[in-house]
Amino acid sequence: MIKRTLYFGNPAYLNLSNAQLMVRLPEVEKNESLPESFKKEAIATIPIEDIGIVVLDHKQITITQALMEALLDNNVVLITCNSTHHPSGLMMPLSGNTIQSERFREQISASEPLKKQLWAQTIEQKIKNQKAHLQSRGIKHDFLIPLHKNVKSGDSENAEGIAAAYYWKALSPALLHNQNEFRREREGLPPNNYLNYGYSLLRATMARSIVSAGLLPTLGIFHKNRYNAYCLADDLMEPYRPLVDKVVCNILHEHEPQEDISKEIKTVLLKIPAMDVIIDDEKSPLMNATQRTAVSLVRCFTGEQRKLLYPEF
Repeated sequence: MIKRTLYFGNPAYLNLSNAQLMVRLPEVEKNESLPESFKKEAIATIPIEDIGIVVLDHKQITITQALMEALLDNNVVLITCNSTHHPSGLMMPLSGNTIQSERFREQISASEPLKKQLWAQTIEQKIKNQKAHLQSRGIKHDFLIPLHKNVKSGDSENAEGIAAAYYWKALSPALLHNQNEFRREREGLPPNNYLNYGYSLLRATMARSIVSAGLLPTLGIFHKNRYNAYCLADDLMEPYRPLVDKVVCNILHEHEPQEDISKEIKTVLLKIPAMDVIIDDEKSPLMNATQRTAVSLVRCFTGEQRKLLYPEF
């Protein structure tokens, strides 16, 4: 079942009622000129079990503790946005699997050679997906072929960085409507903000799957930033990034990049968790694919398999 991504960008009261998320609009409730029948019809309810991600993007949203408890109990990710309407906070359940302590031990005891090999697989698939994305747009991509075929253990030769430099330069015409060269920077000029928004949704989706699989999102196989609570999500999302890039490029084919992301553009980006991807030769919603990736990592930690399962562009 595909879980829903809910976005709230206006003032709202969110509470729990009969195991459902209830949405009430204060602007409607406080409007004395509206009939009571209309006010009742304006109240919406959504079953908690249908929800995967909730995005809160307004300073006048009120959410109850009971609702947050119910959402976290059902492994729903809560994303809060800042004053620029970009995702800035992520709330996850502390427990998402019945044998979590066992999974934690397996994850913590994973050997360095195993983690280096898993990271090499991750970078290999990321570069392959970057190559496929360029190829799908008729952009020269041959430079990336030997890179993804020769990724060393732990990516000791930085194939990821070399591929990224080529990839973003080659993709510049698809990202910009002029001949300027695009610079991929987190705080850079548009359309970096579009990419950041999409990656934030991808990161939240991956973090949700990691917790559901019983793993610690903080303990990565490569990323080790002491201030990063989602190192493992940042690891496993890497091969998924070109899928987000594709969505952003498609948006920019129709629209000039802007400093502020319009609601129309956000609507497209918010569909990323539900977009179809190919994983293990099967079509699957991205949210389901991230779950399969996380479970494949568990099996690598337990020795049941040697290869991570990632989507192919």
